[in-house]
Amino acid sequence: MDSSTEAFIRGLPKAELHLHIEGTLEPELAFALARKHGIVLPYASVEALRQAYEFTSLQSFLDIYYAASDVLRDADDFELLASAYLERAHKQGIVHVELFFDPQVHTARGVALTSVLTGLTRALEGASRVHGMTHRLIPCFIRNLGEEAAMDALDELLLHRSAIHGVGLDSTESGYPPSLFRQVYDRARAAGMHLVAHAGEEGPPSYIGEALDLLGVQRIDHGVRCDEDSALMQRLARERVPLTVCPLSNIRLKVFDRIESHNLKRLLDAGLCVTVNSDDPAYFGGYVLENYQAVQQGLGLTAQQIRMLARNSFEASFLSAEQRQRWMTAVDEYRP
Repeated sequence: MDSSTEAFIRGLPKAELHLHIEGTLEPELAFALARKHGIVLPYASVEALRQAYEFTSLQSFLDIYYAASDVLRDADDFELLASAYLERAHKQGIVHVELFFDPQVHTARGVALTSVLTGLTRALEGASRVHGMTHRLIPCFIRNLGEEAAMDALDELLLHRSAIHGVGLDSTESGYPPSLFRQVYDRARAAGMHLVAHAGEEGPPSYIGEALDLLGVQRIDHGVRCDEDSALMQRLARERVPLTVCPLSNIRLKVFDRIESHNLKRLLDAGLCVTVNSDDPAYFGGYVLENYQAVQQGLGLTAQQIRMLARNSFEASFLSAEQRQRWMTAVDEYRP
């Protein structure tokens, strides 16, 4: 990629809507936090841990993802983790982030939810003061732990309602359809929360329909298997249902064999509201800038298509209508 194209993508205002903060844990920070807490990681070095980031499936990734999260123990750890991501995101042109975290992963280890929220909130408020970045904080339920566990997590989250803006559904998708979590989502909706869910990455296109019709989600995280169902594709385009697509993640987890095979451009050409995000960038080889660069090069996207992806990121966000329009206009008027 030539320097002018990279500069164009970097400078373009963008929102990131699909980012698991635990997935930004770089090996260097993992080892630093392990030393802080006296934890012995099952890897000899930073490089050995990085080499372990070769995955054959979603589950193979989740196994190491959850193990590495054990080094996150107190509010300072979560603040350090999130601050490192937000600083990098700012340098890549991110002006708004809707950040996922997995409360059940931490509370199951004895880490208080207040510690997680305190650390993340301090980092987000710091990025707002220093860089003017806006944010939304979205806890996700671990779907393979089941609905009862999700309802228990929601009980605790509602005690901190002012700190969070919505709920999501992530982790092992296959065998855990959205329909299992209908009552949880009904309750979250009644509490005035925004609703999103992972669907159509590992699981079939029918999971996308369930997430929309049974959970009432406002956007779909991943959703790339929608092109296996032409009627669903038409619906997503007609209703402008946003898809928070994560290209490099899809390659590393074998959803597609290579970036040139990815269906992002086909979805964009079909009129879907596709966005580009990094998912778990420390594990998947790139943050937002690298994901934009990968699809631009691998799929031959034009500058106008790149601009459309950035515009879509604000259209799909949970910013106010006025803020969304302001940023979409900024994207339209952006000149490097």
